[in-house]
Amino acid sequence: MLTLLFDGVAYGMLLFMLAVGLAVTLGLMNFINLAHGAFAMAGGYVTVLLMNRAGVPFLWCLPIAFFGVGALGALLERTLYRPMYAKPHLDQVLFSIGLVFMAVTAVDYAVGSMQQNIQVPAWLQGRFDIEWVGIGKYRLFLIVVCGALTLTLQWVLSRTRFGSQLRASVDDSRVAGGLGLNVSRIFLLTFAVGSGLAGLGGALGAEVLGLDPGFPLKYMIYFLIVCSVGGTTTLTGPLLAALLLGIADVTGKYYVPKLGAFIVYTLMIVILLVRPQGLFARAGGGR
Repeated sequence: MLTLLFDGVAYGMLLFMLAVGLAVTLGLMNFINLAHGAFAMAGGYVTVLLMNRAGVPFLWCLPIAFFGVGALGALLERTLYRPMYAKPHLDQVLFSIGLVFMAVTAVDYAVGSMQQNIQVPAWLQGRFDIEWVGIGKYRLFLIVVCGALTLTLQWVLSRTRFGSQLRASVDDSRVAGGLGLNVSRIFLLTFAVGSGLAGLGGALGAEVLGLDPGFPLKYMIYFLIVCSVGGTTTLTGPLLAALLLGIADVTGKYYVPKLGAFIVYTLMIVILLVRPQGLFARAGGGR
């Protein structure tokens, strides 16, 4: 049981890392970017191709995936996303869904539809057996890395000047611009960091989740569950939602494998019936 709990926490931390960029763009920038999973897929493929074809070490691939996908996100924000900020949410959904299908088709054409796998370093393989719990080395690595990034992101958003500028820009961009803030640059950096975190999550998750061109469609619903159940006004909500989702998914598939994701969706429905605005969102959905 403790082993399942540990694996569920590791899976939940990975889901949070994959979904946190969507939580930031949705909750802080008020933009629905359903193409977020495509950025995660990009990070995964960057890692797979660098490791399998160029021989780049795994740990070097992680920052490359973060900065490479972040740069791609900044480019797309400047050219494609920015005109959509003022559009209705339905337009944003249709636009980002279109990008998902374009990304899926492009990757399938360029790389192929085969499942991609990576071989993590030897020191991350195997597990520690301690009393009644087996601790997978790679899953422990996921918890440590994702936990450190979560604390860093929370500190940046709540304790730094940039976090204050971002919240001010979201609350009233015209007033923030009148006070001398470069709102466009703030949104650009936020979108780039969110995309980079998705890319890093995809790089970390390639070994656990597998990787194929359908990745953005396969895990889109998980990202949306994390954001809807946890709420997007804080990072605490999505983090707790991701942990609950990870533990429920791992435990449910172990004890009742025939039900598949039924337990996850049931948990989501129950939580949203009790807290329609999310676990940590304020009633009414205000910021």
